[in-house]
Amino acid sequence: MTTILSSLQSNILTLTLNRPARANSFNFEMINELRAALENAEQDSQVRCVVITGAGKVFSAGQDITEMQRGAEISYREHLEKTYNPLVLQIRRMGKPIIAAVNGPCAGAAFGVALACDLRIAHARAYFVVGFSGIALAPDSGVSLLLPTYIGLGRAQEFFYTNKPIFARTALQWGMVNQVGGFNFGTLVRRAAGTLSAGPQEAFKFGKQAFNRAVIPNLEDALNFEGILQEQAGKTAEHQEGVAAFLGKRKPNFELLAKNIIFSQK
Repeated sequence: MTTILSSLQSNILTLTLNRPARANSFNFEMINELRAALENAEQDSQVRCVVITGAGKVFSAGQDITEMQRGAEISYREHLEKTYNPLVLQIRRMGKPIIAAVNGPCAGAAFGVALACDLRIAHARAYFVVGFSGIALAPDSGVSLLLPTYIGLGRAQEFFYTNKPIFARTALQWGMVNQVGGFNFGTLVRRAAGTLSAGPQEAFKFGKQAFNRAVIPNLEDALNFEGILQEQAGKTAEHQEGVAAFLGKRKPNFELLAKNIIFSQK
């Protein structure tokens, strides 16, 4: 099955994350297909704006954890260097404007992808979850830099620590989302994409470069450091408990784990 659906209409390229049976979670195939589609769009003169959305009623649950578990000795840092780090940089460096049409829940690495886009238009049912702490990992995919850039450090830390959802209306109030729609969600996306498609493409490219340099000039360094931290976090007993709990569809017991570690050291 094609993991990225592509549709070009009126100079607007819509790329749909298409793994609905897995909540549109990212695997290697989907990341590679998305990167290839964005590269082709950058070179295609017919494309003047890109929209990224999800199939069905979910944007994306982030990284497919079951795929990560297939590799016994997988390096989280190497994984990020081959997948999300170049994807996030590609989105931020792409001259053509990119809209994240967040049609439903958006979590983990997918949150980073949405934050990297130029605009975010959310469905009223959508919500955002940082997600990483639920399986005892550090933020990655640019979330450690991009989320506090939009909502402030205090809020970013709160929602990383608690893993609470940021609902669409709240995200709009905080400036993380540009527009929110219900029944008119599709109309809002098409209208915004049409406006960008009709705009001055070279000026948009230069403007994006200016914003990148002024606000997030350290994005590549942040991504690299996220990889270092994720490599360490991925080797902890807490992460093993978090993954086991996720796969077992139960709540992780990090407190009991800590007590067992202390007891074993006595």
